[in-house]
Amino acid sequence: MTVSRVLRNRGDVSDATRARVLEAAKRLGYVPNKIAGALASSRVNLVAVVIPSLSNQVFPEVMTGITSVLDDTPLQPVVGVTNYLPEREEAVLYEMLSWRPTGVIIAGLEHTEAAIAMLRGAGIPVVEVMDVDGAPVDSVVGISHRRAGRMMAQEILQAGYRRIGFMGTKMPLDHRARKRFEGFTDALAKAGVEIADRQFYSGGSGIAKGREMTEAMLNRTPDLDFIYYSNDMIGAGGLLHCMTHGIDVPGRIGLAGFNGMEIVDGFPLRLATMDSCRLEIGREAARIIAEHADAAGTPGAGAGERIELQPTLSLGDTLRRG
Repeated sequence: MTVSRVLRNRGDVSDATRARVLEAAKRLGYVPNKIAGALASSRVNLVAVVIPSLSNQVFPEVMTGITSVLDDTPLQPVVGVTNYLPEREEAVLYEMLSWRPTGVIIAGLEHTEAAIAMLRGAGIPVVEVMDVDGAPVDSVVGISHRRAGRMMAQEILQAGYRRIGFMGTKMPLDHRARKRFEGFTDALAKAGVEIADRQFYSGGSGIAKGREMTEAMLNRTPDLDFIYYSNDMIGAGGLLHCMTHGIDVPGRIGLAGFNGMEIVDGFPLRLATMDSCRLEIGREAARIIAEHADAAGTPGAGAGERIELQPTLSLGDTLRRG
């Protein structure tokens, strides 16, 4: 009865007892069922989609892929945003799972122990998206970001660049950007090349920030001949800085980003980049949930699929051909 009072937030329970009950529930991955008394099936036709950001244009495109598949089913996606914060992800999962959705689509493979316990204990299909470099809870759909970083490094080295800088955002909380950086620096090291300069910052992926950071880096390390950005938006800012100041791209300096964002296609020079397969990731994740929706609530409800997509490298106009 005491546990019931705490989990329903009703009745007179001491703060110490409440804390002990909530800690035990968190450790066990227990999530209260808010609809058990209302629906015989204890399930609703909702798919919980947990993403780190809506301002980052990557994730709205993933959502487009998800909805393009779920529109043909009774399932409806509901979105929770974590702002790249692990404790926020825990809170979002707790609330969304309490409504007993049919499935979960969640960005990334790195979660707290409590979040993993909730996902494993939910008894529904779970699809982690965007990244395959790690061990999934159930199914996973994405690309290898370490491989993507290595691919870009190899292309840059083949083109003859050697004084290379890197700019990243939301690191280390953005695990996918961190893995690209690890793959990138690993490939450079194998060729006997070290990063000549690096800069990380927390904040939105804005063009203005890219201009500011690029100016600062080139003032600090003027002999750089290449800058690799963790995403296209700050890369576009770097390109604008170079164009404004008459810096020859890709002759004097080469530039590359990541994500293959259409918004930068309208620039006079096309930024070298790599497509992160966003739409396809969303479609494949939704397909897995839809195909296994009937298994929700039964042992072994997950699909256990692993789908690794292959990103496409585009040299654009900012990376000279080797």
